[in-house]
Amino acid sequence: MQKTKETLAELVRVYEAAVSTLKADIGAFVEHGTLPPHDRREQRLWTYPELRITYRGHERTARASRAFGRLESAGTYSTTVTRPHLFTDYLSEQLALIEAEYEVEFTVGRSAQEIPFPYVLEGVSVGAVTPQELATHFPSTELAMIGDEIADGTFLCGEDEPHPLALFDGLRTDFSLARLAHYTGTSPEHCQRFILFTNYHRYVDEFVDWAGQQVGSDGYVALSGAGGLYLDAPAQNARARLSDTAWRRHQMPAYHLIREDRSGITLVNIGVGPSNAKTITDHLAVLRPEAWLMIGHCGGLRESQRIGDYVLAHAYLRDDHVLDPVLPPEIPLPAIAEVQQALAQAAEMVSGEGGANLKKRMRTGTVVTTDDRNWELRYTESARRFSLSRAIAIDMESATISAQGYRFRVPYGTLLCVSDKPLHGELKLPGQANRFYEEAIASHLKIGLISCDLLREQGDRLHSRKLRAFNEPPFR
Repeated sequence: MQKTKETLAELVRVYEAAVSTLKADIGAFVEHGTLPPHDRREQRLWTYPELRITYRGHERTARASRAFGRLESAGTYSTTVTRPHLFTDYLSEQLALIEAEYEVEFTVGRSAQEIPFPYVLEGVSVGAVTPQELATHFPSTELAMIGDEIADGTFLCGEDEPHPLALFDGLRTDFSLARLAHYTGTSPEHCQRFILFTNYHRYVDEFVDWAGQQVGSDGYVALSGAGGLYLDAPAQNARARLSDTAWRRHQMPAYHLIREDRSGITLVNIGVGPSNAKTITDHLAVLRPEAWLMIGHCGGLRESQRIGDYVLAHAYLRDDHVLDPVLPPEIPLPAIAEVQQALAQAAEMVSGEGGANLKKRMRTGTVVTTDDRNWELRYTESARRFSLSRAIAIDMESATISAQGYRFRVPYGTLLCVSDKPLHGELKLPGQANRFYEEAIASHLKIGLISCDLLREQGDRLHSRKLRAFNEPPFR
């Protein structure tokens, strides 16, 4: 696709020129006190590249069934782009689909959106110069310009303004890339397109041991992790290389089993609570994952469940509250069939059981996600609400992750493991917890890993039209 290749090359050229100019100007100011030339802003020399697509309504062979890469009406579509090298595969896929199916023009130019100086400081020594001094002369992060209005469908376009081309512009993306490095302790460049979330560190140990043995096979080239973990050759007992300092320095450490095309697997230990779940998914969303899955522990709410049983969420009772202003809890979160089938198939493969036998071990139904770690202290009120919802399990992250997947068009799913039954007198006592961990962690994680393999095989069929809004941007 010639147009696509030329467009990507021009995005790289314009972006790198802007970053190089901004870095050089900051360096001159820091070293010599030289003020930047007055025409930098007039000529837009510090700005993100803008990608525009002009469509006059002529299709070639557009696929009506695909959930993305569609131009709904004639007009101009645009977005700003940051770090095009990081997003080469994604941009190439989106542009190639549109070029193949529509008669369009691609153009790249300098936008009006300036690159904030904190995002280009890598390799630049600022010495004793303060951020406040830099902000006086160079673009800084204006929070009023960063938001999710496009994803939430609340954006307003003037009559002569272009339609949004993507869910996230350059400014929003750079904001999240910086936050990801801070929270996870790893480079965003190492994040993979299939993501597992967990709420217990023992999953990290199991994942790192398994992943260390996969390096060099099945397309996996390296294992990267918080605390400086990096392996580019297979290793046994890789958990021994984990750094204890990662826990003190990083709120949600991440571990990446890397493929060169980023189709590997990332595991993030998000800890406990919906606030963490929202925070990390807000930022991972800009990387446009293919899917994210919650693989963690829960409280079983039914007397018939046993410790170690699985729960496949088909619906959620959202008592997490963190997303209520942008996604009211009465909005249903549809189950994504492709994800549900992958999780169920993986559970069959790992357990060696199917049909009625698997149902003895795995329940499907509603999962409650609460923001109250001590919900048991409101037993009477909670039990009635859970009964009305027919809930079978409770946790503090799953509905938040799924709601964020719904908001940001990332296919989502949840497979939990019952670690206690608080309504039925089975609490997590230390001895019981250790036995449970030993027996359940490895097989539960394996289900998540196999699910990622199955979802990878789906290709673009994985992306459901259930997640598309009425005024949807063309890019996935």
